Amino acid sequence: MNMNIASVKEVVSAEEWALRVDLAAAYRLVALYGWSDLVFTHISARVPGPEHHFLINPYGLMFDEITASSLVKVDQSCNKLIDSPFPVNPAGFTIHSCIHQVREDAGCVLHTHSRAGVAVSAQKNGVLPISQQSTFVLSSLAYHSYEGVALRDEERPRLQADLGDKNFLMLRNHGLLTIGRTVADAFLSMYTFENTCRIQIDALSGGEVITVDPRILEGMANVLKTVTAGQGAQIAWPALLRKLDRTDPSYKT
Repeated sequence: MNMNIASVKEVVSAEEWALRVDLAAAYRLVALYGWSDLVFTHISARVPGPEHHFLINPYGLMFDEITASSLVKVDQSCNKLIDSPFPVNPAGFTIHSCIHQVREDAGCVLHTHSRAGVAVSAQKNGVLPISQQSTFVLSSLAYHSYEGVALRDEERPRLQADLGDKNFLMLRNHGLLTIGRTVADAFLSMYTFENTCRIQIDALSGGEVITVDPRILEGMANVLKTVTAGQGAQIAWPALLRKLDRTDPSYKT
């Protein structure tokens, strides 16, 4: 496949270009941290403006190959809005589009099939309150039962209802999903979600566990503001971009 991607920086708005850079960075980071599933998951981001347009990965590229210019711009039905040599995967956008449809605050939707995430999604009791990380997840966690590969429109209202106003979604027997106002928000939430699941699998393999006092789970939103110095995901995001820049800054092209 020809990977000489023409830059779209001069074609799109400054706001869209900044979003493209952030989204490409998120794909690279998902690959770096080992959460990708070859080419079979997605991170979507809503383009600023009233049109309900989105950016999503070019289907067939590994996540560590994705660049700002190679991201595909689509409408709510996953039709391409800017010509691209790459295919899109409408089936893969089913989950994302139905969430964007009902959540105006969903600037970014990040979905993974990581080993630990799928493992916990298959455990009857789901996320257990056994780590500091889990307390942040449990403060805004929803579950959706497995209905097969997400290809059918009839599943959409059930998924929307199960999600409600939560920002962490465990797709049973399937994987993890986070919602953020920004790409940075969705990524930091997934970092926490993924580590919650990894810790749980490790802890349960070692015998009986200690659970967190339920009273500690109350008021976690305010605790998070303190932990991130009031900056939310922006406390870590610039450092993550610097990490990418030290190794391969091509995501910005």
